[in-house]
Amino acid sequence: MKRSNKYIIGWGIPLVLLLIAIWTVRNYPSAGEWYAGKVYPVIASVLSAVSSWVPFSLGDLSVVFITLGTLIYIVYAIYRRYPFGRTLLKVVIFLGYVYVWFYLAWGLNYFRKDFYSRTEIPYMKYDSAVFKSFLDDYVKGLNDSYVVVEYIDTALVQQEVKAGYNRIASEFGMIDPRKVYEAKPMLSSALMSKTGVLGYMEPFFAEFCINEDLLPVQYPQTYAHELSHRLSISSEAEANLYAYLVCTASDVPAIKFSGYFSLFPYVMVNAAMALPEEEYKAILKKVNPEIIELYKQKQAYWDARYSKLIGEVQHKVYNFFLKGNNIKSGTANYSEVVGLLISYQNARK
Repeated sequence: MKRSNKYIIGWGIPLVLLLIAIWTVRNYPSAGEWYAGKVYPVIASVLSAVSSWVPFSLGDLSVVFITLGTLIYIVYAIYRRYPFGRTLLKVVIFLGYVYVWFYLAWGLNYFRKDFYSRTEIPYMKYDSAVFKSFLDDYVKGLNDSYVVVEYIDTALVQQEVKAGYNRIASEFGMIDPRKVYEAKPMLSSALMSKTGVLGYMEPFFAEFCINEDLLPVQYPQTYAHELSHRLSISSEAEANLYAYLVCTASDVPAIKFSGYFSLFPYVMVNAAMALPEEEYKAILKKVNPEIIELYKQKQAYWDARYSKLIGEVQHKVYNFFLKGNNIKSGTANYSEVVGLLISYQNARK
């Protein structure tokens, strides 16, 4: 048997079996819960133990190597005039294992039970009175928590956020936050700023990465948001919810305000859609003018770094990716945090 045939059979058959296992889990939320509780913590602990030895994102670097390696092999195969069919099959097998690596290392968290099923918190349908009461409480909390944040102690943020997750992790089906290594800087924060990405979960080596261009007021919430992904949460709305709960429960003023401030655009977008224009304007007028100005400054800061072309491509790709991974609303999922928060607060009452 030819060497290339042995390669295809030897690597192809295990790949097919692994793909069948992954596709099975994708179709059964209870299997997704089993993965998140039993398999993911073990795999993640091994991968993060390996990546913890380097100060940069090993996962980001692996993506670069995978992309370049694939392209170089294709060019080499064309140069050597290898049979097209076998070359294509080898590339497919290699990328198939990358696909398997992504889902086994973290990606199967997308196929867990949804928030309401997992927490047994009843879904709260829209109620005008409840929503207006929520808005009043939120704006009061936002105004009361306002502080000027010119510097952020990242070590203190990490300590406070982990302590916060330690209190709520079991309630929301997250893994133990005490065994998680710290966040890493992105391989290219400048490039990510052009897309508007503040942070992300890097699954290949169980790392969560933070954009180094973050404003001090954004750091606590972004750190808390990305840490929730590392703790097995895939939904962006849930990640926003947990970051809000953890940050606003902190006794550190800068962290508390970061939690309230991060929710501001989502709350206002929901208010603009749900309320008559005059009522929406009345709510907006209640917000501290310094907070409105801070929000405008934040927008200007990121607009100056944003590339419309790169940003739109990233948005479309990520929207397509989320919809293909059980997040039916795509990137709109971020703003669904308000519905989760109202349902959670109603259940607590």
